Amino acid sequence: MKIAEIREQKTEELHSELDRLRRHAFELRSQAVTEKLQDSSQLSKARKDVARILTVLNERGEEGIEQKQMHLEAMASESARKNKGKKKKS
Repeated sequence: MKIAEIREQKTEELHSELDRLRRHAFELRSQAVTEKLQDSSQLSKARKDVARILTVLNERGEEGIEQKQMHLEAMASESARKNKGKKKKS
């Protein structure tokens, strides 16, 4: 992802993209530990993309980035839990 593409996105989009990239980086680290990672350069690319997004958010004067990320994660896990409960009832 290029910095120009990141700067064009809205702040809400950047937060969701940051969440997605952090999850992806976590998956890549897990694959690296279990020696299933095919291309080790993916891990550094994911970290650089996270850093680019954080840089743009900081340039925009965004504060509390980590708190917003935790809030988004909590909302996502809560909705997943609710959806899982609905499937069990069916």
